[in-house]
Amino acid sequence: MSDNVKPFRCNVSDEVIADLKMRLQRTRLPDQLDGAGWDYGTERSYLDELCTYWRDHFDWRAAEERFNRFPQFTTEIDGENVHFYHIRSPEPDALPLIITHGYPGSVAEFLDILGPLSDPASYGGDPRDAFHVIAPSIPGYGFSGPTRHKGFSLEKAADANLALMERLGYERYVAQGGDYGSAISARMAMFKPERLIALHLNFIMGRPADPANPFAGLTEQEIAEQEWKRTYDRRESGYQAIQGTKPQSLAYGLHDSPAGLAAWIVEKFKTWSDCDGDIENAFSKDHLLENIMLYWVTGTMNSAMRLYYESIGPNRAPGVDWSYVTVPTAHARFPGEIRPTPRVWAEQMYNIVRWTVLPKGGHFAAFEQPELFLNDLREFCRNYR
Repeated sequence: MSDNVKPFRCNVSDEVIADLKMRLQRTRLPDQLDGAGWDYGTERSYLDELCTYWRDHFDWRAAEERFNRFPQFTTEIDGENVHFYHIRSPEPDALPLIITHGYPGSVAEFLDILGPLSDPASYGGDPRDAFHVIAPSIPGYGFSGPTRHKGFSLEKAADANLALMERLGYERYVAQGGDYGSAISARMAMFKPERLIALHLNFIMGRPADPANPFAGLTEQEIAEQEWKRTYDRRESGYQAIQGTKPQSLAYGLHDSPAGLAAWIVEKFKTWSDCDGDIENAFSKDHLLENIMLYWVTGTMNSAMRLYYESIGPNRAPGVDWSYVTVPTAHARFPGEIRPTPRVWAEQMYNIVRWTVLPKGGHFAAFEQPELFLNDLREFCRNYR
């Protein structure tokens, strides 16, 4: 391992935790209309309940132990800091895997799967399914800390992942991702297809073969899903418009107020999950707060949102010259996913060799349904060992 790869441990000071509790104690919540529920955004009574739990019951030191259970490192790539887990499997024939989170998630999404991925035998699995696991925090997210330079886009995040794998000595490997992790992993496959053995995505893009007749070849269900997506985008894409144009203005509030930060993040976890209207059907308060805390203690909400501006913002998004992804690609389709892309559209962009429809789960698949996620990834990768 290179000398410029340094061990890392999560160790937040008592002063940071005391300041957080003080801010939570002094939270000033806005009004909410009677009967509004979650229609206008995060529901006030749930946020109050979550923040009270955060202040009085959430055990950050126990969370730190979870984060520190597996070996972590940092390195610098092209002037940006990169934090990552690197877990070498005890199995000699383990397959290298880089798994990348998205927004507004973090490596906290993977804490319950890092062990089963790297050492399946210790978790009741087949040792032949073992992976050497690399799980980076996208620069600008979590323990990677804020990005330092203008222009850090999804393309540069993909370049950073490719450079990281080279620095760690992996010449060939599998890439996995959801949300922005999917976009980053797909770009890795485009930029360096000779490096990737296979690509596994639980969020996938696509485009119609004939833009003038986009619904050609779709089933009635797929057409209905695209109509649903149009309605969804009208109601749910405001965050993207703000983060893609004026993230700095929003960041002042989210950086200063833990309640504001939680409200901004939790609303997405509820909307994007398969929770039947109750967020805690999908995520416990502790799991939600582990993820939120990574943004709070590192001060990275601004830089996380800035990835939108740098990737899709004004005069910032010339667009990728998207070449067909030749790397064998699997898509794990979870029913709560916010982008129900038809297979025939995905096949215009990817070499689709596996398409699995799962019975439950949503956008944060590894976090929400770890067993289903693990099983699909393992089954796919058995063909490439």
